[in-house]
Amino acid sequence: MRIVFMGTPAFAVPSLKAVYDQGYDIAAVVTQPDKERGRGKRISFSPVKECAEALKIPVLQPSTMHDETILAQLRNLRPEVIIVIAYGKILPKKVLDIPPFGCLNIHGSLLPKYRGAAPIQRAIYEGAQTSGITIMMLDEGMDTGKILKKCEISLDVKETTGTLFEKLSKIGSQALVEVLHDLKNYEAHAVAQCHAEATYADKITKEMAEINWADEAAHIECLIRAFDPQPGAYCMYQGKRLKIWKADVVSGGDGIPGTILEVTKQYFTVQTGSNALQIYEVQPESRKRLAAAQFLQGCVLIPGQVLQR
Repeated sequence: MRIVFMGTPAFAVPSLKAVYDQGYDIAAVVTQPDKERGRGKRISFSPVKECAEALKIPVLQPSTMHDETILAQLRNLRPEVIIVIAYGKILPKKVLDIPPFGCLNIHGSLLPKYRGAAPIQRAIYEGAQTSGITIMMLDEGMDTGKILKKCEISLDVKETTGTLFEKLSKIGSQALVEVLHDLKNYEAHAVAQCHAEATYADKITKEMAEINWADEAAHIECLIRAFDPQPGAYCMYQGKRLKIWKADVVSGGDGIPGTILEVTKQYFTVQTGSNALQIYEVQPESRKRLAAAQFLQGCVLIPGQVLQR
């Protein structure tokens, strides 16, 4: 089977490797254009491009999928199916219509729940106990296509976006190979989504990661894990951002949210709107992540201080 693979972040890499290892004919990989990163404005390749070049697969990096040049290139490649995993842009109908077996997509949720750009973060943010992947046929809607296969897993109590990304990317790659091996049968038995049950997970912004100490501790703890590794949940301390990476929910008092209740050599405890958080790992602005024990050696936190929102 001749394939064009479209993807950009690390989430898509295990699937690209799995398809390659199975001996499928990958005509080309399509990924987002290179970007300048950091103060030195170094050119940065997407993880998918790095993988494709290592496997010696031709790479295309169009700035838009609406240009006739890229459409002609895709048609000339004659793919039987296009695999799309976190490519980064919605594909127009002209692309969807190119392969005879359509465009397959791996989505990081159990559709129709958490359609949209950030399904993995949203599941953790909302304290979900299960998650999974869905392989579907792409249509012109936002994650609205027919479902070919679902795989569900239980989430660990301390699951982060980083750990769940890794798990789902591996599960998705295995499921993708199963679907490709019997694609005609899977497509013949594809199931339409119940659109009335759909929920949405909008793109994550840095503003969403600011901790509001007036929220209940359990919700803040979910937020911390949802924004690990990016962008990192934070509060303000001495006029600078202090990211919080690890915390446990404990009993609190009835003081002002954000008040420091206790300081030990290993952690410090902060009052929230309901209960409190014992904080074990932080990251001061412009520094690396470090244990709270290290942080406390270089600063003076006193019970009764109030952290800013």
